[in-house]
Amino acid sequence: MSNKFEIRGMLARLLATENIVVEHKNVSTACFNVQTRCLTLPLWKKASDNVYDMLVLHEISHSLWTPDIDWSKECNAPQQFVNVCEDVRVEKLCKRKYPGSPKSFYKGYKELNDDDFFMIGDEDVSKMNLADRANLYFKVGNFISVSFTEREQEIIDMIADAETFGDALLASEALYRYCKDEQFQKAEIPEINLHPNQGGQSGSGEDGEKVESQIDSEESEESEESGGDNTSNESSTEGKKEDEGLQNGMEGGVGADPEVSTMNSLNDSIKNLVENSYNETVYLEIPKVNLESVIVPNSDIHNHCDEIWNDSFQKELLQPVDKEYIEFKRSAQREVNYLVKEFECRKSADSYARSHTSRTGVLDTSKLHTYRYNEDLFKKVTTLADGKNHGLVFVLDWSGSMSNVLLDTMKQLYNLIWFCKKVSIPFEVYAFTDSYGPQIKTTESGMHLPPSEHTVKKENEFAIHEHFRLMNIFTSKVRNSELENQMKNFFRIARYFSKNSHQTYSIPHRLHLSGTPLNEALVTLYEILPKFKRENKLQKVHCVVLTDGEGAPLHYYRSIKRAWQSEPYLGTAYVDERCFLRDRKTGNVYKMGDCSYRGYMQFTDLILKNLRDRFPSMNFVGMRLLESGQASSFIRQYTEGKELDDVNARWKKEKSFVLSSSGYHKYFGISGNALNKSTEFEVDEDASKSKIKSAFTKSLGAKKMNKKILSEFMELIA
Repeated sequence: MSNKFEIRGMLARLLATENIVVEHKNVSTACFNVQTRCLTLPLWKKASDNVYDMLVLHEISHSLWTPDIDWSKECNAPQQFVNVCEDVRVEKLCKRKYPGSPKSFYKGYKELNDDDFFMIGDEDVSKMNLADRANLYFKVGNFISVSFTEREQEIIDMIADAETFGDALLASEALYRYCKDEQFQKAEIPEINLHPNQGGQSGSGEDGEKVESQIDSEESEESEESGGDNTSNESSTEGKKEDEGLQNGMEGGVGADPEVSTMNSLNDSIKNLVENSYNETVYLEIPKVNLESVIVPNSDIHNHCDEIWNDSFQKELLQPVDKEYIEFKRSAQREVNYLVKEFECRKSADSYARSHTSRTGVLDTSKLHTYRYNEDLFKKVTTLADGKNHGLVFVLDWSGSMSNVLLDTMKQLYNLIWFCKKVSIPFEVYAFTDSYGPQIKTTESGMHLPPSEHTVKKENEFAIHEHFRLMNIFTSKVRNSELENQMKNFFRIARYFSKNSHQTYSIPHRLHLSGTPLNEALVTLYEILPKFKRENKLQKVHCVVLTDGEGAPLHYYRSIKRAWQSEPYLGTAYVDERCFLRDRKTGNVYKMGDCSYRGYMQFTDLILKNLRDRFPSMNFVGMRLLESGQASSFIRQYTEGKELDDVNARWKKEKSFVLSSSGYHKYFGISGNALNKSTEFEVDEDASKSKIKSAFTKSLGAKKMNKKILSEFMELIA
């Protein structure tokens, strides 16, 4: 589907002044469902811009002013006659509401007339019925001559003056009655000549008597053979005359309803504008996720950890890594304090910028002596705007590729968690995985219940894999001591997976690293973020996604019919170039890409863009961990020209960068190798001056990188 269709779809939503659903499909005619508020537009590839605009305006007019009622009980006119009158009414109201629309209607109908869409090139318009002439008069009357009698002009004026749908129904009834009467007046029922003779007169004399007697004898024979009574020969003859006359009348249009042939011709011609070679457009939607099925509760996760590490043997093996955690926490306080200082400074600056000063009406006695040259002798008061309530939701990649950088990523995450605790910001941390296993609930009687479905399966909605889980590993709802133990638990796990760790202690089997269900995690944010904001009564919510790779595009449910099956079943299909993401709440439609590597990134960005449109008051921040060989190709996906050169230069110098052209508000790129390097100043006792200088420079560089990234992060969320 080209940009022309997308732009027209957006135009249709704007003109409709409501959040209607616009679909471009491989159908023959446009239609508007007044119940579902769904406007279906054909793929009019052959239509010019003027004709396309006119057709869209016409359908939007129906969405605005045609009511959702069953008018057949109130009106005796056929559908075509109601359409003629209603088209005139809604187009008149459209021209009145949108001053620019008359030009589009004029140009569009001019092209239709020039291309003979009404198929009147070889027809005499004056001989058409009033419905056809009315249809032509109101649509292409500027380009052809259409005349009416005085009686017909009254009906035309009635159609033109219709303001309500009821007025249009009354006009359509008047139009239908006139055409019906006109049809009967023009029809001629031929007489049945029982006595053929010269001049068409009834015969007399000998020949006439012979014919008459012959007919009488034939009728008597027929009546005897049929066993019928012979008492009503005269009435049966009259019945035959009426039947023959009715048949002739039906052929001449007396018994049948009159038709609006110009409307049929227009509809057939518009169908030819559709390019049949187009693939069927598929509109996909975000499913409503069952959070109880997807989210693994915080308590379940850490109870699972306690089960593994509760014996004395494991506790002894964990002592070195627990000591390392305590040392890291002590050293991290400087960066945490720096974050707090940055946040408070920026928050105070923002509050001061929104402050206002006003007079109190009370004299300032310290200024009384200046009354001769100073008019401002009153005390003033400065009112500072209240700060906003912030909240943070972290989404952590728990995939196998994170193993080498997981410990350093957790350290960055811990800095932000400690920052949140110090400034009293509520937070939730989720890690996405597909290896935690199903959550089987047990009733009070001891019966095991099967895991519930993540979503209700519906056609053209994204499918969420049954193994996908979001582990709620940290939350601000627990006590400080409990949070401390939980952070120690995951420091142990991250240390176990770090490069060359050689740890001998066990880790919980459900917390092993897995695949990368990133896009599934983003889909759950549609439910998690508003719930988090509502429960904590927040004004500003920030979502931070920490990952080192892309997730595969989601599949979607579709009805599949196989030859050996009597009924279709709900299967899944891949996203391709025919697919569009549609958000019924915002009315936005987003074009899907392919499923190549670039398509992986496009799919994630598309979900993020929809999240930003759905929740405009929320910030979405990405933190991408990159290896040296990945950075160049990754940067090229989002930048070009001078911006590409600038970002590459910063990457080479600082091993980090910030992008604003992705689906995130800010996308931070950080070198995984740089994170692996220790930020502490450590040298051997017998180190030379040059080695000490080098180690000190590297230490400062690493600290500078961390501080710069954290400073830009604070600038975004403050």
